[in-house]
Amino acid sequence: MSVQDRKVAILTGAGTGIGLATARTLVANDVRIVAVGRTRDSLQQVEDELGSDSVALHVADITAAEAPAASVAMAIERFGRLDYLVNNAGKGKPSPVHETTDEILDDFLDVLLRAPFRYCREAIAVMKPGSAIVNVSSTFSILGGLRGGAYSAAKAGINGLTLHMAAQYGFEGIRSNVVAPGVTETPMTAYNWENEVFRRMNFEMTPMNRTCTAEDIANAIWFLLSDQAGFINGQILAVDGGWTTTKFLSEEARLAERVAK
Repeated sequence: MSVQDRKVAILTGAGTGIGLATARTLVANDVRIVAVGRTRDSLQQVEDELGSDSVALHVADITAAEAPAASVAMAIERFGRLDYLVNNAGKGKPSPVHETTDEILDDFLDVLLRAPFRYCREAIAVMKPGSAIVNVSSTFSILGGLRGGAYSAAKAGINGLTLHMAAQYGFEGIRSNVVAPGVTETPMTAYNWENEVFRRMNFEMTPMNRTCTAEDIANAIWFLLSDQAGFINGQILAVDGGWTTTKFLSEEARLAERVAK
């Protein structure tokens, strides 16, 4: 494949976790990327590992007014095209509604909904037929989830945005889909793994006998971007080992005595 024929993606939150795994997967599939992240240190490892021929670094706060247009401009100027957009950048540690201040609400909405909306708006202006967008949502957008609060609300908004875009732009050959990860082992979720309630809620309610990895999510993202998913549009793909769609309980949980208050 010639350099001119290689596809090009913008990937937000590219420096760690799901973003880093996705960057590796995209480049392994001959896709060049504009890797967007807040700090050069986190992004530099992407370029060092994957090579400057395949990676352009855009150090930016995705909530900044100029960030989406600048990312798209970098894709066009550096690589001459834009085929894919992956809105992956995230924010953790949500709180329930009664503990959520207006400042916390605004922060989650800015990072998880407003910024992806603006990235989509800039991307579709230059995308051609055969392009694809994957927005990274969450199983908490499907089920709500304890302590979801503004996080669940913003991620549910991403689902709604994606379904609209699938209808609006599908006829132009631009597909839009969602990957909704379950709890995934990444630096952003590391603080939770020592929490016994958190561990039980996930391990004892998930049929698969392992945790979700960043590579699991990256593979799902690439599938939905790729031509193999060429007639998949407007779908929300939960990658969670069955957590959202089954009533699974581990044997230990089923046999546990209920503790009355």
